[in-house]
Amino acid sequence: MSNLSLYHLVREPGVTSKKAPALILLHGYGSNEEDLFSFASELPEEYFVISVRAPYDLQPYGHAWYDIHFTMDNEKFSDNEQAVASRDIIAQFIDQACEAYPIDKNKINLLGFSQGCILSYAIALTYPEKVRNIVALSGYINEDIIGDTKDKDYSHLDFYISHGSVDQVIPVQWAQKAPEYLMQFNIKQCYAEFPVGHGVAPQNFFDFKKWLEVRL
Repeated sequence: MSNLSLYHLVREPGVTSKKAPALILLHGYGSNEEDLFSFASELPEEYFVISVRAPYDLQPYGHAWYDIHFTMDNEKFSDNEQAVASRDIIAQFIDQACEAYPIDKNKINLLGFSQGCILSYAIALTYPEKVRNIVALSGYINEDIIGDTKDKDYSHLDFYISHGSVDQVIPVQWAQKAPEYLMQFNIKQCYAEFPVGHGVAPQNFFDFKKWLEVRL
């Protein structure tokens, strides 16, 4: 679909309803919209699933929500300006999707992996009025890309957070900081670790699938 600001794939719900809850999938660095969409058929059929392609093209292939730069000492850092731009583009896309598709604007849910997870945190904490439940997989909270949190209503938000205990890309210790950060805003959340690297184990998938089913 190209008439919205971001290219995306959709899976319509198997259950007929006037306005369906939406689940927006945000892939990781170097991937594309087909990655997470590969398990869309296994997600609860009540959801209108939208898998989005990140706006920055990588060479020779793949896409990113923002660049990752490496220093001479092989340390890496994120392009936070691009990340904030992507945060705002996704927020705009959510509004466009609500106009374009038969989805309930009060039941918008995010599922992000790695970079997509980092953006999911930023969107939910910057634009809490736009989303409801967030599945945060193999990522962390980057406070530098979160907007003003003062006087925001986070009471309806709910997070499922998971990480691989032997993740070689994003240290598990970074993910472990998220629950405490969210608690300062009294945001509902649960945290789980699985004995894998930078990926989603089958038991992890079934765990967050059940979590999503309960929140329909």
